[in-house]
Amino acid sequence: MFFNDKGSGTNIARHLNRNHKNGLWMRCSAIHCSEREGVKDMSSATAAIPSKRWSRIIPVALLMYTIAFIDRNNVSFAFSGMEKDLGFGATISGLVAGIFFIGYMFLQIPGGHIAARRSAKKFVFFTLIIWGIVAFCTGFVQNTAELLIIRFILGVCEGGVWPATLVLLSKWFPLHERARANAYWMMCIPLASIIMSPISGWILHVSNWRYLFFIEGAFPWVWAIIWWFFIDDEPAQAKWISAEEKNYILTSLEEDQVSIGTEGNTDYKSVFKSGKVWMLVLYYFLMQIGFYGFSLWLPTLVKQISHSGNVGTGLLSALPWIAALIGLYINAKHSDKTGERRKHASIPVVIGSACLLASVLLGKSQPVLSMIFVIIAEGFMYAYNGVFWAIPGGMLPRETLGGAMGLINGIGNLGGFFGPFIVGYLIQSTGGNFFSGVIFLVVCQVLAAIVIVSVKVKQNYTGSDIHAHASH
Repeated sequence: MFFNDKGSGTNIARHLNRNHKNGLWMRCSAIHCSEREGVKDMSSATAAIPSKRWSRIIPVALLMYTIAFIDRNNVSFAFSGMEKDLGFGATISGLVAGIFFIGYMFLQIPGGHIAARRSAKKFVFFTLIIWGIVAFCTGFVQNTAELLIIRFILGVCEGGVWPATLVLLSKWFPLHERARANAYWMMCIPLASIIMSPISGWILHVSNWRYLFFIEGAFPWVWAIIWWFFIDDEPAQAKWISAEEKNYILTSLEEDQVSIGTEGNTDYKSVFKSGKVWMLVLYYFLMQIGFYGFSLWLPTLVKQISHSGNVGTGLLSALPWIAALIGLYINAKHSDKTGERRKHASIPVVIGSACLLASVLLGKSQPVLSMIFVIIAEGFMYAYNGVFWAIPGGMLPRETLGGAMGLINGIGNLGGFFGPFIVGYLIQSTGGNFFSGVIFLVVCQVLAAIVIVSVKVKQNYTGSDIHAHASH
């Protein structure tokens, strides 16, 4: 299982054994032992550390944001019906998709701050209730203006959930586990797309776009109950976790903070003045242009390549997201294993961009091969995500981490406004041709790769923040 990740304990033991060869003395948890006995006992102890947090926190958070992404992106399946009933074209469709991210910006820093200083659990719970109401009401819109307004409000409602969840994970998973923890949670987006594609296609087949929003808008209310009973803000509050696992987490997190160092920069003024933080904002902005510019138009692209109906398009649109799950997992696991971040956040992006360009160049002449390149492209283009969000935690103290991640996500996700809108405009202005839109996306992705390679971040964890060699 992905979420039962016990590799961290085993590999700390490996690290201790390497230190043993250098002549370092080890301690048992209760008594002093000889050097050889200390290593042996420590190896046994670390390997036996329970991993319940992986199977409890991650799945609940994953499915929570799976629902968020469905309610955000199901509009891409409704476009064909909406354009006919409400009377707008591809440019307005891009605006409808993108205006979500204008609203999305407003609660980013507050959401991260509330999660860090108060409660991520309560913040996400109440947000689930409210965004469910707004998503459900999308089915009642009667004109373009109403649709734009409700999409903006939905963006406001969902805005703080991403940084709040990242803060929650940062309280449960030390740095040497962080890329994997982030990646397992961020499987929510490919998973949402895999689930959303056939379900949305089927709903549209048997009904219409209004019932698409009525049915999928009710999901958050159900999950809010599960979230409330399964999630705790931090290990110290959890009754279901063992004392051994709790001590391991808290000790590791404290060592992470010592390793990072604060240098007195524990207020948000230092975040806003940090060139590194703004480089991360720029990287994420460019990546979101590429991601949403591609994903929100993916069903249309697939339909153009395959000439399938709603159900067929839904099924085929799920395949790139299966590749994204695989890429996300492999890239994050290898990043945690090596402790390297920048190359893992850049090289897959460039490869994915090349595959996307190849898919459009092949176009209608070789539809099967073109579809294969679309699938491969998504597998590489999304692989960066878990690794990227491990970078801020290795740069910033916990006092400012939540707000900083909100800043990165909020401004960065404005790319989610510009990407779909510009691609929609380019498609419409070229008579439905995807080529110019894809060129724009590829340029943004390559620029993003250049930016992240330029950021000076801590690459390899040693000493107190030992990097783990994942065994799964």
